[in-house]
Amino acid sequence: MSMLSISDLRGGVADTDILHGINLNVDAGEVHAIMGPNGAGKSTLSAVLMGRPGYYVSGGTVTLDGADILAMPTWQRAAAGLHLVMQYPSEVPGVSIQSVLIEALQRRGRDDDDVDALLATEAERIGFAPAFLARSLNVDMSGGEKKRNETLQLAVLQPKVAILDELDSGLDIDALRDCARRVEDLSNEGMGVVAITHYSRLLEELRPDHIHILVKGRIVASGGPELADVLERDGYAAFTGGDAGDEDASSDDASSSLDDLFRM
Repeated sequence: MSMLSISDLRGGVADTDILHGINLNVDAGEVHAIMGPNGAGKSTLSAVLMGRPGYYVSGGTVTLDGADILAMPTWQRAAAGLHLVMQYPSEVPGVSIQSVLIEALQRRGRDDDDVDALLATEAERIGFAPAFLARSLNVDMSGGEKKRNETLQLAVLQPKVAILDELDSGLDIDALRDCARRVEDLSNEGMGVVAITHYSRLLEELRPDHIHILVKGRIVASGGPELADVLERDGYAAFTGGDAGDEDASSDDASSSLDDLFRM
């Protein structure tokens, strides 16, 4: 059984400490929602876990099935079974979705002979237009189409643990339902999920086993789905004392730039 184990993880970006000791264990098939106000450190957490350039680790450990994730470059983390669904998916002109997935499957030592049939099946399952499969990665796609594309890639690659960095950002109700339900199905098949989100609407479709509230780089509360009810009723003030801070503002801005994982 796979496990992602995060212990006392500290780090940040651009000489600014943002994470101040994150502890989290994600077992196979579990869905963990990370919620928090702007500036809490949510995007920094995803970037540090995947090894995004410019982000640093100042302490702690991250292991996946006992392997030291922090000692690996980003591509090895992905090959080991850690996958990031990005908040702002990149456009890669001249590189097709099929080419990306064939390369990714080969790097994982998996058979790519049936990739065309698999792509067609997954596209139909999440309402992703088949015409997009022949296009360059994310080029001329709307925000919702890019998120469907990210979900399609996730379903084809089937990692051990998926990190969803605001999957719900920019999605309409139908796209949110299609993408969240596919992720939910994958979790039922054994994939661990870390779902980073601001809003509880994602959790209505992607039913979490655990919810964690992140404030100023620390998990200040953990529980079950009842925490989402507290947020709906009281907002983040119930956990921040009315002062969430803005420590992660620089990383939130950076997440929308072109300096992303494809430019390593």
